[in-house]
Amino acid sequence: MHSAAKKLTVVDGTPATPGFLTADEDALSRRFLDQGHVVFPVENRASLDRLRKTIADSAAAWLGIDTPADVGAFLDTIHTRVGPEKVNDLRMAAIRGVNGTDWTIRTYFSLARTALATLVGNELAMQKRLNLSIQMPGDHSSVLATHADSWDGDSPFEVVLWVPLVNVYGSKCMFLLKPEQDAKRAANFRRFAGKSTEDLYRDIEPDLIRPEVRYGEAMIFSPNLMHGNRVNTERDTRWSFNCRVKGLFTPYADKRLGEFFEPVTMRATTRMGLDYREPEGFDE
Repeated sequence: MHSAAKKLTVVDGTPATPGFLTADEDALSRRFLDQGHVVFPVENRASLDRLRKTIADSAAAWLGIDTPADVGAFLDTIHTRVGPEKVNDLRMAAIRGVNGTDWTIRTYFSLARTALATLVGNELAMQKRLNLSIQMPGDHSSVLATHADSWDGDSPFEVVLWVPLVNVYGSKCMFLLKPEQDAKRAANFRRFAGKSTEDLYRDIEPDLIRPEVRYGEAMIFSPNLMHGNRVNTERDTRWSFNCRVKGLFTPYADKRLGEFFEPVTMRATTRMGLDYREPEGFDE
């Protein structure tokens, strides 16, 4: 058990933690630290429906058809209308449609506001644009090799807010290495020198988890853990958003504030402090 998650008891018998978390906050934090991810119902289902409808509208426009009434079925079976060789063109058209609005990031954030405040903080920076993944059945070009984002210029202080637009299960989902097993591999990572990412995957495969995330749920996971995806062998196509979120004042790496991230929940006292200027002649 992580020491940060150990409970204390104050004199009146009320459970607390060193960070004064509530019982619900403590439980969510424990789950995240122990599992490397948490899955939970989105806080704003109407906003998720709006985001999905916008994606479907953009995809339908690209195909030159009217948006079908059953948006979920349309997305699930998109591979019956377009092949893997055109999937990136479709993805770019769909993501332009949703990122071209002035409400997208605010709406996406609303899906997990409470969980992000608990796990990351109440002054946050967020990726400026949403990413969209489309993984069709049998599409080898959409495989994402085993990696950890912090290996390649991302801050270890980030989380990823991952939201599917369809039900995700089995090989339709990403894979994630459990924190305990990830730490064991990291402690002896030199043994993978000169080997391929496929060799790495075969080594960690017995310890991987594939979180099932239904439409209407979201997942927050640590990108410091090894993760990726394999060929989708399910019958349906996976559509999912992902976006990075971090504490506004935690260290940045290659992706900088103002370039890749933007402040989204800066508090009044922080604004006041940033605006403060000493009076002229104060130190004379």
